[in-house]
Amino acid sequence: MEVIDIIGYTVPAIVTAGASYYIMASFLKNDEKRRKFELLQEGQNTALPLRLQAYERMTLFLERISPNKIVMRIQPISEKKEDYLNLLVQNIEQEFEHNLTQQIYLTKECWNAILTTKNTTIHLLKKATANVEVKNAQQLREEVLKLMIEGESPTTTGLAFLKNEVSMMMV
Repeated sequence: MEVIDIIGYTVPAIVTAGASYYIMASFLKNDEKRRKFELLQEGQNTALPLRLQAYERMTLFLERISPNKIVMRIQPISEKKEDYLNLLVQNIEQEFEHNLTQQIYLTKECWNAILTTKNTTIHLLKKATANVEVKNAQQLREEVLKLMIEGESPTTTGLAFLKNEVSMMMV
């Protein structure tokens, strides 16, 4: 009889303990998920402004290296077209190095588009310098402006890619 009484008291206690354990485990699991979600939300709220700032800085970079804008902003230091080309390329590289850290906030595709834009811009300037009709720095400036009137600037493509990326982020 005592064994039956002990079992009678023990079984309900075990069932109650098991139910309590299950309820507490579920509560703790849900609480942990809620905390992770809150941390993720907080991280996104912190990261989004940084990412947007990086896209803004890269937009400014692309605007500053736009061939028609850079030849208007930077005056030749001598009459030699090669010296002027070197000055323009040096300026582009300095602008790029100044914004190099922004790549951690951009997608790989976006960063590659910016690299391509930079390199294409430099190539366009070198192409204009290689024109045998261009004899001096002033004529190089005119040739670059003429090329921009005749065709699309490489920075236009890069800026379009940046704008598309930002619009995708905001969805």
